[in-house]
Amino acid sequence: MSVQRLCRITELSELGGGAFQLWFEAGEMAGLAQPGQFVHIQCGKERLLRRPISICGRRGDELRIIFDLRGKGTEWLSQRTAGECLDVLGPLGRGFRLAGRRILFVGGGMGTPPLLWAAQSVPEIAEAVLAFRCADRAILIGEFEAACEQTHITCDDGSLGAKGFAHEAAERLLAAGKAYDGICACGPRAMLKAVAETAARYEVPCQVSLEERMGCGVGACLVCACKTIGADGAEEYSHVCKDGPVFDAERVVWDE
Repeated sequence: MSVQRLCRITELSELGGGAFQLWFEAGEMAGLAQPGQFVHIQCGKERLLRRPISICGRRGDELRIIFDLRGKGTEWLSQRTAGECLDVLGPLGRGFRLAGRRILFVGGGMGTPPLLWAAQSVPEIAEAVLAFRCADRAILIGEFEAACEQTHITCDDGSLGAKGFAHEAAERLLAAGKAYDGICACGPRAMLKAVAETAARYEVPCQVSLEERMGCGVGACLVCACKTIGADGAEEYSHVCKDGPVFDAERVVWDE
């Protein structure tokens, strides 16, 4: 179930590295939201298409989103002030299933924000691998460290944590004998494919949150169609906005 409403901004600040965080009063939308879902925001009346942004957290009847500047829409959003209202549709999509005693969260870049609320919601043990291009682009590390038993940081250039990529850090943990009931990943498609392949080798169930351009956000258009494997084993097209954004990794056809 989703609702559309005007939501008052309560806080907007820059996190660094071009990322912004925004809290807004969501009313009944907050109670409906689950980790891994997203909201669809109208960014200026002159732009017909809304901007999909993952939900990063909840505080009472407020929701938190984190975004970076990717175009005119997010630039407009970054220039709002507390007290202004946003036209928001949400919560949308299917979120993470957080079953199991120990869950590993693997995030890359701006794929880390939707994993934070999920990690905070794990009833027992959460562990995280966070990958960034460089130290200047790192975000939310302190909050992950507070939510997780262990947080492992990697950077492409080695400027923070270990040098390397997210799937390499995840594989080191698995190869060392770490046992996980599941892996939840969000980030660039190439990273998700590599994490999915690693999880498959170690026979760990894996969920991935896909990112695609969206039009309507409710499955009525075909903008965010992605190829998946159906229940009968045949390839089919799914909507990231409605059937996802979270999918079982084994269902995704990576080489389209």
